[in-house]
Amino acid sequence: MKISSLFKRTILAAGLVVASLAQAQDIKLGFNGDLSASPSAQSGKAGVIGIQAAIDDINAAGGVLGRKLTLVIRDDQSQPPKSIQNMSDLIDNEKVVAVFGPTNSGNALAWKHIPNQKKVVSMGMIGSGTDITKPMSPGADNYMFRVSMVDREQVAVLVAYAAKMGTKKIGLMGETTGYGQGGLKDLEDITKLHGLTPLATEKFGVSDTDMSSQLNKMKAAGVDTVLVWAQGTPIGQLVRSMEKINYFPTLLSSWAADNITFFDAAGKNLASKPIFMRTLVNPSTPAQQKLYDRTASKLAAPSAFPFVIHGYDATLLVAAAIRQAGSTDGDKVRQALESLNAPVVGVRKTYDKPFSKTQHEGLTAADLAFVRWSEDKLVPHSDSITKSLTAADFKR
Repeated sequence: MKISSLFKRTILAAGLVVASLAQAQDIKLGFNGDLSASPSAQSGKAGVIGIQAAIDDINAAGGVLGRKLTLVIRDDQSQPPKSIQNMSDLIDNEKVVAVFGPTNSGNALAWKHIPNQKKVVSMGMIGSGTDITKPMSPGADNYMFRVSMVDREQVAVLVAYAAKMGTKKIGLMGETTGYGQGGLKDLEDITKLHGLTPLATEKFGVSDTDMSSQLNKMKAAGVDTVLVWAQGTPIGQLVRSMEKINYFPTLLSSWAADNITFFDAAGKNLASKPIFMRTLVNPSTPAQQKLYDRTASKLAAPSAFPFVIHGYDATLLVAAAIRQAGSTDGDKVRQALESLNAPVVGVRKTYDKPFSKTQHEGLTAADLAFVRWSEDKLVPHSDSITKSLTAADFKR
């Protein structure tokens, strides 16, 4: 009996060791972003859905380097200190090979030094702040990559649109977050490249509900075209404030106007006012439709679907880099991303050498589409100006 009991315990212990070793062989990926606090949290949730869908598909096909991928999720609640803490935890304690996120641009700018110092790839798929993917110093190895919108690329298109309208009476507005002020700087830079001088520049808080004072200054200055950089809810409050003072200039906004939080704040009658950019309007290919059908029931709103695609494609690119590197070493994965030797067939597009040593953006102005709300749906926006724009118009 003693020998039998000892044998059983030995077999059980061996099984636990094998299971533990198998789990240790999983390649861990991390997500660090807002899932609960800011107006953009629903974008973070959609991004995670996309990452997990890609992981499930990769694992079903055999994983990467013979190992399964797993996802470790951290909610930074839109707070930079929390986001910094999460990044250190994911890299130092969880030993993730790459980190996706964040939801909010300001948080990425707060911790981008960490993946660069620790040589772990950060793959953005939501936050669009222009400076996120800039190296820490000229020529330095850069571990910040992105498959998402980029503020400066959006601004390049929107200001080109305003310039083609022939207007000289523009005004600029931005919320006081890192996201809003980064976008406002891009607006100021690029309007100068077009020889445009704003007649007024105004700021507002992300939680402000009445921007009548700022808009009255725009109106008094004769502004007929407003370019605004803010999250969804404050853009919604902005158009409500326009209604209060009966002032409706042409409104060109950040892509956050695609967020259901914008629609809810603006209401159906006013939601159609902004023109903005997206990486796609609605599913338009079999692969996009298949992914949409698979994930739509989990989304806060159909408008969040592009973040699913960003998360999905970003995961495919990281997995391709690990395969090419033959390793999970951060420096080797970075180098592989910068020199992918085979196209990666994503859901948004096929990525053929999307990155290089100096170019870390997977999507650029050529991948963007004009959009606006009609009733309760997002629809393509097309007019004589959009049809006339060419790559040469997009000054950066």
